[in-house]
Amino acid sequence: MGLALLLIIWLITFLSSYFFVAHTWWPHAISASAPYIDHQWHLTFIAMGVVFIAAQVALGFVVWRYRDHGDAAKASYSHGNNKLELTWTVLTAILFLGLNAIGSPIWAAERFHSADTSAMKVEVTGLQFAWYFRYPGPDNKFGRTRPELEDASLGGLSALGVDSADPAAKDDVVSGVLFLPVNREVDLTLRAQDVIHSFFVPAMRFKQDAVPGLMIHMHFRPEQTGDYEIACAELCGLGHYKMHGIMRVVSEQDFEKWLAAREADKQ
Repeated sequence: MGLALLLIIWLITFLSSYFFVAHTWWPHAISASAPYIDHQWHLTFIAMGVVFIAAQVALGFVVWRYRDHGDAAKASYSHGNNKLELTWTVLTAILFLGLNAIGSPIWAAERFHSADTSAMKVEVTGLQFAWYFRYPGPDNKFGRTRPELEDASLGGLSALGVDSADPAAKDDVVSGVLFLPVNREVDLTLRAQDVIHSFFVPAMRFKQDAVPGLMIHMHFRPEQTGDYEIACAELCGLGHYKMHGIMRVVSEQDFEKWLAAREADKQ
């Protein structure tokens, strides 16, 4: 039985490690920051993978080495080893803080640094259980929103509570699909109406919570055309499973045509 447990533990360890090494689940990246984020993931997987494999190999060996031999040997009790505990606590702290220090620049670049002045503004609003995307139109200004005007059953601007009396709202465009021009920076504003949602685009390596009462600004730049999944990565209620959308990256010309068509529909 001890040998069987050793083999099972080692088999699970090496099979699970293979899927990480082979990247069988890794989505194709399309954002400018993705190579840096992927590098951080790889570094983390290597560092933690070595620890994980070493611990599981040791566990399998201990299960086999100290299996029941059928004798009446007495068990011994140990109070532990303070030097060993201090050593692995310090090493864990160094590994944890080191990985955070290495990854913090790219994380902060998308959140704390300002977007380019030429960046396209898009507002993303999460509500149970849909994503709405608002564009400011030719004036490059979003119309004000008022909570008492929100009515999700009407969709469009009404779902977001946009005040039609505000002149800046006259040319606002709302879409259920996130249309973006390729190779242009996007200045994103994240909002939530009801509970915390998490705006997650795996191909962009982009994930950020949308929190009620907060306007969270981030920016990114898609570098490849195509359709990409948008998911909510925060358990937000019974309909969480169906809260997904599409990010459609197109050429600059196609984006301008799409935006002009949406603005014409409002006339």
